[in-house]
Amino acid sequence: MSKTINNNTAIGDDALEFLDSLLTPEEKAASALRVSIIGEMVKARQEKGISQKKLEELSGVKQPVIARMEKGSTSPQLNTILKVLAPLGKTLAVVPLETANK
Repeated sequence: MSKTINNNTAIGDDALEFLDSLLTPEEKAASALRVSIIGEMVKARQEKGISQKKLEELSGVKQPVIARMEKGSTSPQLNTILKVLAPLGKTLAVVPLETANK
């Protein structure tokens, strides 16, 4: 749905809708995967009652990096994610897409 303001037609109702329209389906899928992975990491950390500072000690990844990962303000490298997941008793797995989407 578009709005007309001062005779100019807006592309969408809000900024998120507009930004979403700029992404390809592949970019949307990659973003959703990042959000899912980081969400699981945060959940595992909280379930274990581990602070970001303690996770720094256990993983060797600096607390500010962990904080940025959790906020989604950075796109961490795979080895960084694996370092953080290990002390949480987690790892990543490669599975067929049809399995991952269920």
